[in-house]
Amino acid sequence: MPNRRSFLATTLAATLTGAGSHLLAANNWPRFRGPGGQGIVPDNPALPLNWSETKNIAWKQAIPGLGWSSPVVWGDRIFLTSTRSTAAGETIRDGDWTDTGTPDDVHRWLLYAIDTDSGRIISETELAQGRPPISRHMKNTYATETCAVDAERAYAHFGHLGVYAVDRQGKVVWSKEWSAPEIRYGYGTAASPVLHDGVLYIVRDNENDSALIALDAATGREIWTAPRNDGSGWATPHVWQNDVRTEIVVSGKNTVRSYSMEGKPLWHLRGTTSLAIPSPFSGEGLLFVGSGFQMEPFRPLYAIRPGASGDITLPEGELSSRYIAWCHPRSGPYHPTPVAYQGRVYVLMDPGFFLCYDAKTGKEIYGKQRIARDAGRFSASPWAYNGHVFCLSEDGDTYVIEAGPEFKVATKNHLEGMAMASPAIANGSLYIRTQHNLYRIGSRA
Repeated sequence: MPNRRSFLATTLAATLTGAGSHLLAANNWPRFRGPGGQGIVPDNPALPLNWSETKNIAWKQAIPGLGWSSPVVWGDRIFLTSTRSTAAGETIRDGDWTDTGTPDDVHRWLLYAIDTDSGRIISETELAQGRPPISRHMKNTYATETCAVDAERAYAHFGHLGVYAVDRQGKVVWSKEWSAPEIRYGYGTAASPVLHDGVLYIVRDNENDSALIALDAATGREIWTAPRNDGSGWATPHVWQNDVRTEIVVSGKNTVRSYSMEGKPLWHLRGTTSLAIPSPFSGEGLLFVGSGFQMEPFRPLYAIRPGASGDITLPEGELSSRYIAWCHPRSGPYHPTPVAYQGRVYVLMDPGFFLCYDAKTGKEIYGKQRIARDAGRFSASPWAYNGHVFCLSEDGDTYVIEAGPEFKVATKNHLEGMAMASPAIANGSLYIRTQHNLYRIGSRA
């Protein structure tokens, strides 16, 4: 007869591999765009379709400083980062193409842990202090990378400083500093870390020494580094668990590359734009990757089959091949990562256009639809649940679009302040970060 400890371990394992695993996932949002980086969760009647500053708000918590890192959730804790400047009046400004220059004032890089039930800030952990070593785009921040989180630690990464592992009591367990990178156009950094089987994967794409780095999550020990020559990039990597193998896919300047879990190159695809921001993601047995820098004529969205090797670049004029299921040459978004939901891929364009394709075949279900005449611009990635796709504009408006073969905006929800962070979905609630606040939103608030 098993002893009590082994019996409990067996019982826990059984729970987490059955229906209980869905419960565990429903209470956690462990990385940028959630489990698997897909931006979707199972249907839940508690999740809201309608909200405002006075409707379906469980709580609203002011977040000091500036940051566009998305909230991540593990159980009863939310984690997000911010920077606070000693200078008055540091802001995020609307617009394109302009960097802020390197500031002279001292900044503090902070990690906040927030109680999911009350919105109370449980801890504020200072991770670094000093003068920022690089400039940033006028709409970027020095805390744009989203944390990864597990049951023991939150992993805060700043591409211009380093990575910091912090326990649930707010104590820094380990850290690893980076040298300041040179970033194209002085735009700053944004690629978030991902965690898989106890290993933290970080992309540091810049003008000098780009690399994909694997760190032991418990200790920070470097396991391997795969050098890259693709220049500056801002896309979060994707761990693709497919029917053939598990691989790490990175979207970079003009090229998408896949690596084995040991950091060895598997395949590459040339034919993306020179600014890589949307993240690769998977669904329906395929990998989706897009790149849509608006100044370039070829802005593709690809669907890729598992098992590729070597160079899978499409010959000129071709839109499919053995490993490329389909390609749409002008459907790649600039900032938002698309979402695959209920057999369709929904693409949100920065200027407020929305497209829909059949995920497996690439057949156009409907072409560019303008969300609204006054919708403004979009940087946050769309998400989906309860038969709807949600698009959060920089003006704080969330447009709720019915999933299906016809384009229809069901409603619009407004929150105060600029919004560029993608939300978290956990505990039957939606967590949205605006420029100054974090909201917990739920239809049973």
